[in-house]
Amino acid sequence: MAKLNQIIAVEKGVKAKSHQDLTAAHHGLQKPALLAGISRTYQPKDEEGEQLPPEATRVQVQAEDVLRETARTLTRLFDVTATKDWANRTARADVTVEGRTLLTQVPVSYLLFLEKQLADVHTFIRKLPVLDASESWTQDPSTDAWKTEPVRTVRTKKVPRNHVKAEATDKHPAQVDVYYEDVPVGYWTTVKFSGALPARRVNELLDRVEKLQQAVKFAREEANGIEVTDERVGEAVFGYLFG
Repeated sequence: MAKLNQIIAVEKGVKAKSHQDLTAAHHGLQKPALLAGISRTYQPKDEEGEQLPPEATRVQVQAEDVLRETARTLTRLFDVTATKDWANRTARADVTVEGRTLLTQVPVSYLLFLEKQLADVHTFIRKLPVLDASESWTQDPSTDAWKTEPVRTVRTKKVPRNHVKAEATDKHPAQVDVYYEDVPVGYWTTVKFSGALPARRVNELLDRVEKLQQAVKFAREEANGIEVTDERVGEAVFGYLFG
């Protein structure tokens, strides 16, 4: 008796072969020359007339034969798919993470859904914003955000200054250069806030989703390991269609 995972393994190949055979049969039936035959004999008007050999072309494709072969090919596909789908109704397993059973008796179809969704969740978590590691952050209950320690910086203002290069004389005015000097005028106290997450938290979430992903895969393998009963539906379907 086969197991569900064995049926799943061969299903893809059976589908591909069925599609290939059905396409070939369809194309063959679209060529009238293969379906046509002829037999001709020649008789001259009198005994002295030219004798010609008979001509004959055999029918190369019989539509009924194509129907029988198509039914045989598709019957295999219908049976394999039915065996899988019938078995999927009873194939179930628990999802267990670190000894804790999160979900019980989950159907295979839902386990497949979980696998896809958890892959999306994993991508989502991996792209979560992370706090700047160059800063020191603490939680601020008043804003429900993360904040840094206050940093005090000086605010300066450019003040013009005069530099006398040469004093004034009776004949020449003083030579003066103007330059600007940064003069402290106040202080900024800066506190940064962020709604991002610590790297530790993101790594913890990634670890959880990866463990759950693995648990779901294990559960699917367990569910797919059940023994199946071969279903025979193709013969009934094509016995009616082509009978």
